[in-house]
Amino acid sequence: MTELAPGAGARPSEPLHTRFSRSRAPRYGLRSGLVACAGVFTVIAALAIASFNLSWLLLLGSFGSTAVMMFAFPELHFSQPRSVVGGHCICTAVGLAALALCGPSWWSLATAVAVSAGLMMLTRTLHPPAGSNPIIVFLAAPKWGFLLFPTLFGALTMVVVALLYHRATRRVYPVYWV
Repeated sequence: MTELAPGAGARPSEPLHTRFSRSRAPRYGLRSGLVACAGVFTVIAALAIASFNLSWLLLLGSFGSTAVMMFAFPELHFSQPRSVVGGHCICTAVGLAALALCGPSWWSLATAVAVSAGLMMLTRTLHPPAGSNPIIVFLAAPKWGFLLFPTLFGALTMVVVALLYHRATRRVYPVYWV
């Protein structure tokens, strides 16, 4: 069940659009904003250094939004290691399988994204940025090794950097592992 913002669900008989219109976007202080931005910089820099200087491909387009979630919203389910690693791996694997089995078509791509979302929900590894991985797979048409590099090792690197960074800045991360 989804949690509503305080006061948003006071009267369940109200239309949905009315209940949510009273919610406000969160505010961020300068310090928390700078800490989050520095974390995003750190994790993307680590992935970029490995990709550019060490010739280990660890970058995916979806990792940019993963970084924002992990550092701006480290308490959310979507940002936990289980969701980050599991979500990226599931979505990339589904994209690779759909491309191999069905070929590059509009319906196989749409099916891959939908199946990915369903599998992430079933496995409790929902990570919205990973939903773009099947699209990345269909655009790049990589081999199965793409599941390891950049997907698995990139996601694991992000989790390790986030753990170290959040500990250094005295922020709680992860909230849970399983």
